[in-house]
Amino acid sequence: MNTLPSMVPFHTRFPDVAWPETRSVSVYLARQGLPVGEYAFVEYFCNEPGCDCRRVLFKVVSKSQPGEILAVINFGWEAVAFYTRWLHGDEEGANEIVAAALDPLNRQSRHAPALLDLFRKLWLPDQDYVARQRRHYELFKRGGKRGRAKRH
Repeated sequence: MNTLPSMVPFHTRFPDVAWPETRSVSVYLARQGLPVGEYAFVEYFCNEPGCDCRRVLFKVVSKSQPGEILAVINFGWEAVAFYTRWLHGDEEGANEIVAAALDPLNRQSRHAPALLDLFRKLWLPDQDYVARQRRHYELFKRGGKRGRAKRH
């Protein structure tokens, strides 16, 4: 996987927060070629000093094959204008971050488009979930390398 070294799993620093708050979806009927199974959306945040990208990468894994990353989804909760500035004027890229998109720097499986569709339909409209991502990001950015944190 080509993930930039600055992207770190949230659960490595805050396992007591991450594990109970990691979202997963159970697929009971195959859809869009996505097999029946349980899929977890594992959060990764930027560890680059001085970076304030305000986004999360979700690596999606299947319970039946936890070592295989099926999709990497890039999502940011700020306004398009924020990401346009962050991307030095790339409004198209900014729109992709806000709408959630498959990360172009990472290899994607054939199931990635269906997993992105699930993310967009199930969690993108959920403002509590979006607020949770913001809280996790803030905790990650101000938190130490490892440690326990209060759950929100």
